[in-house]
Amino acid sequence: MKRLILGASLILLTGVALAQQDPDMDALQLADQIAAPVTAPSNWRLFGELSAGGVVLRNTDSFQPDQRASFDLRYDNTFAPGWRAVLSDRLDVDNPAQTPFDKTINTVREGYLSWQPVSDMLFDLGRINERNGVALGYNPTDYFKTNAVRSVVSVDPNSLKENRQGSVMIKAQQLADAGSATLLFSPKLGNTVSYADFNPDLAATNNVNRWLLSVSPKLSEDINPKLLVFKADQTPVQFGLNLTSLISDAAVVYVEWSGGSSLSQLSQAQQMLKLPFVNDTAFRNRLASGLTYTTDNKISLTAELEYNGAGLDEQQWQRLGTSPYYGLYRYWLQAIQESPTKRSAFLYGSWQDALINHLDLAAMEKVNLVDNSRLSWLEARYHLSHSEFALQWQLDSGSRGSEFGAARQTQTWALVGRVYY
Repeated sequence: MKRLILGASLILLTGVALAQQDPDMDALQLADQIAAPVTAPSNWRLFGELSAGGVVLRNTDSFQPDQRASFDLRYDNTFAPGWRAVLSDRLDVDNPAQTPFDKTINTVREGYLSWQPVSDMLFDLGRINERNGVALGYNPTDYFKTNAVRSVVSVDPNSLKENRQGSVMIKAQQLADAGSATLLFSPKLGNTVSYADFNPDLAATNNVNRWLLSVSPKLSEDINPKLLVFKADQTPVQFGLNLTSLISDAAVVYVEWSGGSSLSQLSQAQQMLKLPFVNDTAFRNRLASGLTYTTDNKISLTAELEYNGAGLDEQQWQRLGTSPYYGLYRYWLQAIQESPTKRSAFLYGSWQDALINHLDLAAMEKVNLVDNSRLSWLEARYHLSHSEFALQWQLDSGSRGSEFGAARQTQTWALVGRVYY
């Protein structure tokens, strides 16, 4: 064994000596040491997307074809020291149309200027998609989601949060070693929602004056809290809390809560539609709590329980089903993006590089725990260097008049192709 080790050492040393004497070897070593050129990331992100599929209609079991073409643009550039410009826009052309108004829907997601006069202070002005909340399926502290969605391209919660209109606001952030603080103000800019193709629809997102204060203290590496205070015109102050905690190397628990005095959702809907309503103002809680577990082979699983204190209980929901207000209530819910009832559950799973490289799988299940209806969704997505392809399936099931059993479709299929430029 000693002779073998000695011989290997001699061979290695001889090779090194020869390399030192050989100019060709020197050139090869020098080439290995030259760093590869680093390509700066582009300020632009642009892709086109085509979707072809269809829906199975609930009442007739007939199949209705459905197509969509989308163009998605994002620009993010630091154009001068301390200055940054952001623009994000999406155009969807649907056949048949999503709404009775038009097949073409343009969504101005963001458009703002950012100024950082010093390293620990930021100011933003413009249209900003302000997203708050640590939960995945339901975000009680997402105070700027009302009237924000113009075009639904997927029921995946990540898509609904990304592909929506921002609100016009001025925003200030203070950063420090002990944490950060954010203060923003979003003014009223209009009253009438517009469904025109390319209208920025400022009245949808800026129909009241709103302000938000949030503070994120740094307690420890494993516990991350965020405290929020939100106020809108003619609405009492709402308080919020986001809290995440790492309980192991693979598991994270989270709690998201919002509470404050408010009308019930049914009374809010009747009030906004100028119908008779009951003033049932009370302190109401909204809560989402869950656990996310991630495995070594890139599987992530989330289970979440949700409570909406402004929603309806089982008896109220059943009574509303025979009321003329039922359709109006559901219409109102589409705008505020809330569950109609008090209790729900949410399950989500994803698997990156599933079975083969570049293939991602995702599955979602939303369950209304009051009427036992459910929405199921599956997606398989394959990524290439400048394109990706996805197959999506959705199932809405439940009794007649339930949250998901009242949907016009029972199943939805879509084959999606995306090309990046």
